[in-house]
Amino acid sequence: MKKLKVKTGDTVRIIAGDHKGTEGKILSVNLEKNKAIVEGANMVSKHQKPSAQNPQGGIVKMEAPIHVSNLSLIDKSGETTRVGYEIRDGKKVRVSKKSNEVI
Repeated sequence: MKKLKVKTGDTVRIIAGDHKGTEGKILSVNLEKNKAIVEGANMVSKHQKPSAQNPQGGIVKMEAPIHVSNLSLIDKSGETTRVGYEIRDGKKVRVSKKSNEVI
């Protein structure tokens, strides 16, 4: 199984594509396709049939997945950074490459 540098709940900035510069929180990650869904970014219109939950049906706006190579993690200081791993206090932790702080 592959491991990604970003995970659900991280704040990221989109660094490439139509939504470049948009920031948001990761809602979900798809490991098989290397894609993530970012809150409020890459919005698409989807046609929905009427159902029990949505009796009206119609066009619904929702987030579409973005490839993780187009995302950059934002650290506590608000800057984009790359992610490294270190063992601190006997635990493997993610570390910001710019500030060398635990993420």
